[in-house]
Amino acid sequence: MSKRIAMKLLRIILVWRLGISFVQAWDYEGHRVVNQLALASLPTNFPAFVQEPPAAERIAFLAGEPDRWRNMQDLPLRHCNGPDHYIDLEELADYDLKPEDLPVFRYDFVASLALYRQAHPAKFPPGIFGKNEDHTREVVGLMPWSIAEQYARLKSAFSYLRTFQESGGTPEEIANAQADILVYMALLGHMVGDAGQPLHTTLHHHGWVGVNPRGYSTNSRIHSWIDGGYLQKVGGVDLPSLKARLRPAQLVALDGREARQNEIFKVAVQFIVEQNRQVEPLYQLDKAGKLSGNGTVGLEGKAFLEGQLRRSGQLLGDLWYTAWEKAPADTFLRGQLARRQRQAKE
Repeated sequence: MSKRIAMKLLRIILVWRLGISFVQAWDYEGHRVVNQLALASLPTNFPAFVQEPPAAERIAFLAGEPDRWRNMQDLPLRHCNGPDHYIDLEELADYDLKPEDLPVFRYDFVASLALYRQAHPAKFPPGIFGKNEDHTREVVGLMPWSIAEQYARLKSAFSYLRTFQESGGTPEEIANAQADILVYMALLGHMVGDAGQPLHTTLHHHGWVGVNPRGYSTNSRIHSWIDGGYLQKVGGVDLPSLKARLRPAQLVALDGREARQNEIFKVAVQFIVEQNRQVEPLYQLDKAGKLSGNGTVGLEGKAFLEGQLRRSGQLLGDLWYTAWEKAPADTFLRGQLARRQRQAKE
């Protein structure tokens, strides 16, 4: 058995014994902040209705929705929702994969994992996935696919909103489309927020596992501490200061150019890889006492966590803006509206 597989087995045993959940990231307050930062980044040519106080509050409130789903014990919901919140990038090597090789379609990815396990049974001995009622332990994580898919749903909603507005939609239809957009903006915001929490990109998500020459924390509670315990202890996030450090939202870029229509998945993967590079710096801060919240030194980790929230908020604003700018006309709906208008004249 490889060292990496042995590490995975050890982690699963710990998860089983301690009852650790895989799907929590940033407390509700942190997810609110990410969506509020994204709202603050939007330029003036973005649809103004999202900035109206009730709409802005709706977007902020719904930022926590996917975490509320995890409070339910229904296994089908846990099966489809859990893996969307994370991806343990180091585990890709178990399948001879690299982040840049990942397929755009989630089910192609899931199928490739199953086929690889079938072809290499010695690498995946019985019991390696441990307690697995919801059938998610054999999935490395699906966060980049969730981001790309939520982006596409939002883009679709902008498409039919624009078509209703330009082709004779009723006030009620326009209002309903706008209400849909608030939901999709928030759900995308949750997943982008998760991507900015480095512990949601790594197998070391609930303490360091396996070889640990630098003596990083193996305490499973580090995850909940980073999610919100630390920020609560130090008085929360300085939202005005973070907003002041944002640039205006712009079209999403990839490798220094404008991302093409089907490249949002690659954008998500690159962002997640960048945040994965912050895993060890985070553990270093913890080891140095800079994430303790005690004394002057214990406050030094706040800037790191606020920086992660800001990165998510900035990318989220770009994704929202791009979804709006790139939303095509809904030609099917436009035809339906034209038919309705002709019939009304007959």
